[in-house]
Amino acid sequence: MNAHLHCTLQLSANPRAARLARLLVVEQLRSWGMPFEDVAQVVAELCANAVTHGRVPGRDFRLELSVTGEGLVRIEVHDSRGDEPPGEPRYGLAIVDALSNRWGSSQGPVPRKSVWAELGS
Repeated sequence: MNAHLHCTLQLSANPRAARLARLLVVEQLRSWGMPFEDVAQVVAELCANAVTHGRVPGRDFRLELSVTGEGLVRIEVHDSRGDEPPGEPRYGLAIVDALSNRWGSSQGPVPRKSVWAELGS
């Protein structure tokens, strides 16, 4: 693979959003000819956290998926609760930690935060 692939999804912060994000990412990765099982699980966990812990009524969250030419997949989920950093890895973040090469979070722009994970090469 020698191209950089990227897609962005804006999703409503409702209980079905994590499942929808997972389904959309699976289809996107299939269209790119990429493996999707681990990435789909990480997307579902990060989006579920955005809906459960990062939700602000009336505000959406954004999912960004990118693949580098070397096959590194980066997932970023931006929510509206920049004042609420991710906590200790419990069930959902423990899964993210186990499946990804590395993950973390960053602030901004206010009032947002981003929780990200990288998988692959």
